[in-house]
This record gives sequence, C-alpha cells and structure tokens, in this order.
Amino acid sequence: MYIWNTTQSLQVVADLKRLRPDLIVILGGPEVSYECDRQEIVRLADHVITGEADLTFAEACGQILDGSLPPAKIIPAPLPDFDRLALPYELYTDTDIAHRVIYVEASRGCPFECEFCLSSLDIPVRNAGLDKFLAAMQRLLDRGVRQFKFVDRTFNLNLKISLAILEFFLERYWPGLFIHFEMIPDRLPEALREPIRKFPPGALQFEVGIQTFNVEIAKLISRRQDNEKVEENLRWLRDKTGVHIHADLIVGLPGEGVDSFAVGFDRLVALGPQRFKWGC
Repeated sequence: MYIWNTTQSLQVVADLKRLRPDLIVILGGPEVSYECDRQEIVRLADHVITGEADLTFAEACGQILDGSLPPAKIIPAPLPDFDRLALPYELYTDTDIAHRVIYVEASRGCPFECEFCLSSLDIPVRNAGLDKFLAAMQRLLDRGVRQFKFVDRTFNLNLKISLAILEFFLERYWPGLFIHFEMIPDRLPEALREPIRKFPPGALQFEVGIQTFNVEIAKLISRRQDNEKVEENLRWLRDKTGVHIHADLIVGLPGEGVDSFAVGFDRLVALGPQRFKWGC
C-alpha cells in the first residue's frame, strides 16, 4: 500500500470481501504501517503487517496454511537483516528488461528526521552486502539491463559503498547505460566527484530533494541542510558534469507561505536543474 494506490486498493479489497467474505486479506506497505486505526481498508482486511515485511509476510503465510496464524490483526514486522534476504533481481523477466526501467536497492532507511516523510521513521540505515549486490548487478548487465533506478533514500550517505557502486558501473559503461540515484543535496565530497565527472552526459540522473531553502521552515520540520553547500554542489554538477538533475521543493510546509516558497523557487531555478518539481 502506497499513497498512490490507496483508492484503487480500497475498492479491490471491498469488492473481494463482499464477493468472498472467507478470503484472507493481508495488507502491508508504508501507507498502512502507521495510523492503522484510522483507515477503512484496514477495517476491511484481516491482517496488516507493519514495517518491512520481507520475512514476516512469509511467516504469516505459513501460519495461515498450517492453521496457526495468531488472531492479532496488526502484525509488527521487525527490521529484517539484509543478510537473510535473497536479492530478487533474478525474477525480472526478459520482457521487464526489454521494456522497463529496472528498480534496485543497495540500502534501506534514512538517517534524517524530516517531519513530513515516512522515511524518517526507517532508521537505522542498512546496506545490502556489497559483494552480493554487485554480483547481482553484473548478472543484470549480462542480461542486457541498461536502465537502473536505485530506490535508496540516501545513496551518497555511505561514501565507501556509493563510491564502489559508481566505480562498478563506470568500469562497465556501455552506450545507453542510465542510472538514477536519490542524493543528499549537501553531501558531495571530492571522492565522489571524481567518478561522477567521468560519466558521459545523460548516463547519470540525480534526484535531489531540496524541499525548502527557508532556514526557519527547515527547523520546524527537523530538516538539517547546508543551503550554501547545496548551491555549490548543484552548480558543480551543472558546470562540470553531464549529470541530469531532478530537484524537488515541497509546497505547503508548516509556516511557509507563498512568498517564502517563491523565493526558494527562484533560487532553485537560478541553479539550472534540467527538471524541477514540487510535492504537496
């Protein structure tokens, strides 16, 4: 369950439970992991697994099959150890590879505590085993994958790991390779800049969440950000690299009015990202 599929999912679950009341429905995902008592879809479902359910969902299914599932409606999932998870990338089909951007993740969690974001509840950050992960990326490359989208919230948090991944793809660069990362905007040390500048134009795309340039608003939402460093990094990316930049602002943060947002909007436009967007 995500914010973008709640309406459709509610209708599906309502229809299923009307047609087949005996059907067991289990929900999971960020949209139902919090405020479970306030959602109609939770009332309709039999169980909700909160948190990262990689292992807990399998356990719940086994309990259903052997008739021993606990009666609790809400089933909290402890954070799974990455070492216990089988990377799922072999499940991408040849059709997926031929027609879709392939989603991968090298880490989970976020070290920040921004009040507006569910990712702030996912601390601590955990990383997939690097050797195991890169071996899986090699197999995808060997199968012809050329478009990778990393869903890590903060790809450049761990310098050693992000550097290893960038160098891995740089060494295997082939025309048409495209890699998307979500980056912390004020963290771009020289060790990362070196491989970034070596990629040809269009090979890398960075999604950079600025969210707000207003220091007082940032304090209200518990967001730590060095705006001067953000500007320096974005200018460097535009002037010295071929990175395609997606930059984000948020409309309607607590205490931020139209005038404040307009100042931030103009400040971001002046930095020249190829694309900018805003959320609400």
